[in-house]
Amino acid sequence: MTISSDQRKIINRLKRARGQLDAVINTMENEKSCQEVVPLLSAVTAALNRAGYAVVLDAMKTCLMEPSNHEEDSPEGASEDSASQRKQLSVTELEQLFLSLT
Repeated sequence: MTISSDQRKIINRLKRARGQLDAVINTMENEKSCQEVVPLLSAVTAALNRAGYAVVLDAMKTCLMEPSNHEEDSPEGASEDSASQRKQLSVTELEQLFLSLT
């Protein structure tokens, strides 16, 4: 499976968030003050939110299809590339994904 440049950017965001979360854990383990922990935790939250929005944006670019076509499957035996093998999302499903981030 080939990872698109948009997906690579999302993965990099998530890896940065993981590093920030490690910093929060280390700060907590070293019994630092809440004044040191809370800004780090806020940064992790913001990084995860940005990654979530990027995932939804990627879905809008690659997975969106009209709700009326949502139930249709591709013909059996048809070859598909890795991007088209992902589940197609209806407008309603995409909206639900987006709203779950807020």
